[in-house]
Amino acid sequence: MDIKQLRYFRTVAEEGQVTKAAKKLHMAQPPLSQQIKLMEEELELKLFDRHGRKLELTSAGEVLYQKAGQILNDLEETIVEVKETNEGITGTLHIGSNKSCFSSLTGPLNQLRQQYPNLTYQLREGDTYFLAECIRRREIEMAVVRLPIERDEFEMVPLPSEPYVLVTPKSWDLFPSAAKEVEVEDLKDLPLMLLHRISGMGQFELIVDECRKHGFDPYVICECPDATMLLSLVANGVGATIVPRSTLEAFSFSNIESYEFRNADIEAKAVVIWHKDRYLTKASRRLLRLFELDRTDLEKLVQL
Repeated sequence: MDIKQLRYFRTVAEEGQVTKAAKKLHMAQPPLSQQIKLMEEELELKLFDRHGRKLELTSAGEVLYQKAGQILNDLEETIVEVKETNEGITGTLHIGSNKSCFSSLTGPLNQLRQQYPNLTYQLREGDTYFLAECIRRREIEMAVVRLPIERDEFEMVPLPSEPYVLVTPKSWDLFPSAAKEVEVEDLKDLPLMLLHRISGMGQFELIVDECRKHGFDPYVICECPDATMLLSLVANGVGATIVPRSTLEAFSFSNIESYEFRNADIEAKAVVIWHKDRYLTKASRRLLRLFELDRTDLEKLVQL
């Protein structure tokens, strides 16, 4: 059994038909069927059950599918790592970001672009749960996400924390605009639209828990994982929202007012994450270094 056979096998498993797999692999159907037959003969077991025109993995096939995926991914990472010993920073950087902390990515990415003009980028957007899954599936190398997150699988570099702000339609005129500050208790009867992850704990739970610490349950009329959609709804007078300050500053919306909290004990915390057991390309390591330098500069400014 060799690497080429493992790739053939994985493609047949993913396509569910030899015909479709052969087309995807740009080869004829008979030699592909022969390769699968040779693998089954070598292992002395069936890898597929046929149901009409559809091929489904047997229990043994499922095991081989998972193991073959690990082997092929490790091989690809090894090839990249070996090539990078004598090459500069080129190729494509695969990275993700929450919309709510995308502004943290723009500075380091711009610096990287200036230093390495031959580097290209593939950006993925989503909430923390989605981007963590993208890293697990090796679709991206690293991501800028909001905490909390399960830490067992990931290394991370913390970014400067920031306050949450209340954002309301300008037409509401609920609070004196000159004050620009509110108490958490002022949220009690407001129709709120909050960021909520596709799965897992996140900013939604932080804000709800903070309200409960102040003696009330918030009146939540909408949950959404996309900050720009919530801000758009606010601008159209549907309700109010609570987002990290940099999120508000990163997008331009008219007809809104924003307010700092005087007595909130929560902050928005962002981190750069990557998988503990994966090789990071030179481009990713350089970007990570720029994040670390950017964080150090911000901390110095705060101290001044």
